[in-house]
Amino acid sequence: MVRDELERLRAGAESEAATLARDLESLFAASRDSNADDEHDPEGATIGFERAQLTALLAAARRRIAEVDDALRRVDAGTYGVCERCGRPIAPDRLAARPFARHCISCA
Repeated sequence: MVRDELERLRAGAESEAATLARDLESLFAASRDSNADDEHDPEGATIGFERAQLTALLAAARRRIAEVDDALRRVDAGTYGVCERCGRPIAPDRLAARPFARHCISCA
């Protein structure tokens, strides 16, 4: 059951990362094809801001994928749900809220 939830989270993060990567590439292509001076456009966000925002969101999605992959390795090793610092069990409520948690509340 834990593995299924982690795999569902991973699939969602992969889908999100793929969408963000496509959006970022589209933004790069649009900025290459345009010579507009968006830095002085009072009507909205600059292309630079949008690029930074998409880049940050993509990095966060990739970090989530890595966290879930690490949690799946802990499931396989039989150490899932055990705090990596103190060795005590991680509370079920914490794992329900953050299934890839590596530390108990006290050590977090």
